[in-house]
Amino acid sequence: MAAGIRDVAAAASVSVGTVSNVLNAPERVAPATVARVQAAIEELGFVRNDAARQLRVGRSRCVGLLVLDVGNPFFTDVARSAEVRAAQHDLVVLLGTSDDDPVRERTYLDTFEEQRVYGLLISPVREDSERLLALRGRGVPVVLVDRDGTDTPFSSVSVDDVAGGRLAAEHLCGRGRRRLAYVGGPLGLRQLADRLAGARAAVEQFPGATLEVVPTDESSVLAGRAAGEALCARPAVERPDAIFCANDLLAIGMLQGLADGGVSVPGEMAVIGYDDIAFARSAAVALSSIRQPSADIGATALDLLVASAESPAAEPRHVVFRPELVARASTAV
Repeated sequence: MAAGIRDVAAAASVSVGTVSNVLNAPERVAPATVARVQAAIEELGFVRNDAARQLRVGRSRCVGLLVLDVGNPFFTDVARSAEVRAAQHDLVVLLGTSDDDPVRERTYLDTFEEQRVYGLLISPVREDSERLLALRGRGVPVVLVDRDGTDTPFSSVSVDDVAGGRLAAEHLCGRGRRRLAYVGGPLGLRQLADRLAGARAAVEQFPGATLEVVPTDESSVLAGRAAGEALCARPAVERPDAIFCANDLLAIGMLQGLADGGVSVPGEMAVIGYDDIAFARSAAVALSSIRQPSADIGATALDLLVASAESPAAEPRHVVFRPELVARASTAV
């Protein structure tokens, strides 16, 4: 049978309350007593029961982080920076991925609540989730990540994706391209729709420029490759001369599809992605991209969560970062 706190107290010849203080507030206990209790813990192999502790204090030191796709390096970077910042607040991060599935998202939310998480960082499948409102109503702080939450009661961290889409299209048109295509989806995701809206606004500023939408079911390398192969199958005169992919995974797949189809980049088609993940600069043709400050997003989201937990009645805060153009060989003239 596993040793309990009473066993530790007996072995160290102290009270149960003293053991509790050593575990939770050692500064209240004399150093010699702390050493004696720690020696007993080591000898008995005692492991504290955090589940019971959570029941007493109301919540744990764990932060739930739920993203759309943990396989996307952008979200991996967000999670890593959130984890680093969490450690500075004596918190740990539990990571989950919804795969853009509302049922899977709800399962994670239920699990996080059962674990009495300190708070929740989430890139929601739907922004009007009643489940998120219910969590907030039960005292669980919620911060939206990679979402503009100005029309919600939640604090949020996002990037101006309309500006990002505009940057991408302006860059392509500025390089003399006029037959543009936007490749991405599902367009029901707000940030992808915003990137398209920004691109459309930019194209309208260049006489003779057009923008075709090539929808995809997902934002993956395979989806990008399939889209590239489909474009290669068209007669040359019907192909776009520039591609704006909704993220870098799509753009990397697009480069593969175009290479397999014998279409040169950037000679026949220029390609730009979005996110500026680490793989972008090491692609077969170094990929131009719209950089999102993923590390800043994760750290800022964690800071907002701590602020919300410490001041539940405070007004929500909304931090919006500006994207940045990173030009590489895939769009060179």
